[in-house]
Amino acid sequence: MLSPAANEYLTQTSKGTPMGELMRRYWQPIAASGELADRPTKQVKLMGEELVLYRDRSGTLGLIDRRCPHRRVDLSYGIPEEHGLRCMYHGWMMDETGQCIEQPFEETVHPDGRFKEKVKVAGYPVRELGGLIFAYLGPAPAPELPMWEPLVADNVARDIAISVLPCNWVQCQENSLDAVHTEWLHGNYSTYLDEVMGLPEDQRRPKAKPHLQIAFTAFEYGIIKRRIQVGDDTDSDMFHTGHPVLFPNILQVGSPQRLTMQFRVPMDDEHTLHISVYTFRAAEGKTVPAQDPVPYWYVPLQDAEERFIVNRTFNQDYMAWATQGPIARRDLEKLGESDVGIILFRRQLMEQVRLMEDGADPMNVFRKPMPPIMLPVEPSRGAMGRGAKYIPSEAGESNGVEDVERVLATYL
Repeated sequence: MLSPAANEYLTQTSKGTPMGELMRRYWQPIAASGELADRPTKQVKLMGEELVLYRDRSGTLGLIDRRCPHRRVDLSYGIPEEHGLRCMYHGWMMDETGQCIEQPFEETVHPDGRFKEKVKVAGYPVRELGGLIFAYLGPAPAPELPMWEPLVADNVARDIAISVLPCNWVQCQENSLDAVHTEWLHGNYSTYLDEVMGLPEDQRRPKAKPHLQIAFTAFEYGIIKRRIQVGDDTDSDMFHTGHPVLFPNILQVGSPQRLTMQFRVPMDDEHTLHISVYTFRAAEGKTVPAQDPVPYWYVPLQDAEERFIVNRTFNQDYMAWATQGPIARRDLEKLGESDVGIILFRRQLMEQVRLMEDGADPMNVFRKPMPPIMLPVEPSRGAMGRGAKYIPSEAGESNGVEDVERVLATYL
C-alpha cells in the first residue's frame, strides 16, 4: 500500500516532477514511421507537453511546440517545406530546433530586421529505429538511443500496434511485473468468455496451468520475471531463463523466432501511448524483403456497446489497466504474495529517481554507442511450426499480416 502522496510521486510526469524528470532521461517512442508517410504532421502529447511531429520535404524530422509563437494556432495543420514547418495562418516557419527561420510579411516590411532570431519554441531531438520514431525531451546532451536487438535485427518482418489508453503509464508497466495475471486474465477468463459465447467445451480455450512459484531478479537492464506452473520445474526456461522487463517502461516477451516489445509512454498523468512492436525472424538461410515503411495499425479498445474488447490477449490487459481508473488508488490496495514483482519495480523507480537527483545517470541511459543489446529469451514460448498463421494479439485490422506470413512461410 502507498500513501496518496507516494502515489502522486510515482505517477506524475509533468516537467519538474521527480518522475517526469526521470522519464525525460529516456528516448520515448511517439509514432510509427509509417504514420508520417500517410500524413507528414502529427499531434503528439508527451509527458504533458503538446507537440507536433513532422517530416519536412527534405526528409528531416522535427518535434516542436504545437502552438505557433505568433498567434498560437495548431501547427499540426501546418505546411511542411523543404527545411521546416510553415504556419498556415501567416506563413511563419520553424525549423526542427524550434527556431523561427521565416516571417514573410515582417521581412517584407523590414528586410534587415532580426525579429525572427528572437523567436523560438521548444524543439526536441527525434530519431528512427525499427519502424518507430523516438523523441528525447531531457537535458542535453542526449544519450544514445538504446539498440535493443529486436529493433535493429534485419531479415525480419515487423508489425506495430498502437493504442491510446485512458490511464496512467505506471499501472500499465506494473502489469509486466505481475506473473500470476496470465493464469487468470489470459487463461481462465478466456475459457469463461468462450463459455459465454456458447462454444462447446471441447472448442473452448483451455484453462491455464496454476502457478506454483514466481520470482523476480534485478539485472543490469531492469528485472527478469520467472515462473513455475504445474508440470514445470526450476530447469524450465520460464524459470531458469525468464523474460525481461526493461527499465523504466518496456516489456520484451516471446521466443527467438518471434518477439514482442511493448512501450508504455506517458502522454500525461491519465493517458498512455501504448506501442507494441512484433518482430518475426526468417528461418536460417532464408531471406524476406525489407519493409518500407513498417506496417502499423491503431487498436480499438471498445465495442459498439462501449464495453472493453476482451477477446484478444493484449486487449484483456488494456481492460484491466484502464478499469483501475485514470490513476490507480494505490492507497486502497491490499497487496499479496503475487505482488512481489510490483513492489520491487516501485522501489526500483524510486531508487533511480534518487540516483538522478544525485547527478548520476539512471539505469539504461547510455552515453557511448553500443552493439545490439541482447536480452534473455524463452525458447519454449513458441517455435515456428509448419503452416503457422499470424493472428495478431490485439483487436483491429493489421496491415502487416502478409509481411509476417511471408516470414512464417520460410519455416515450411
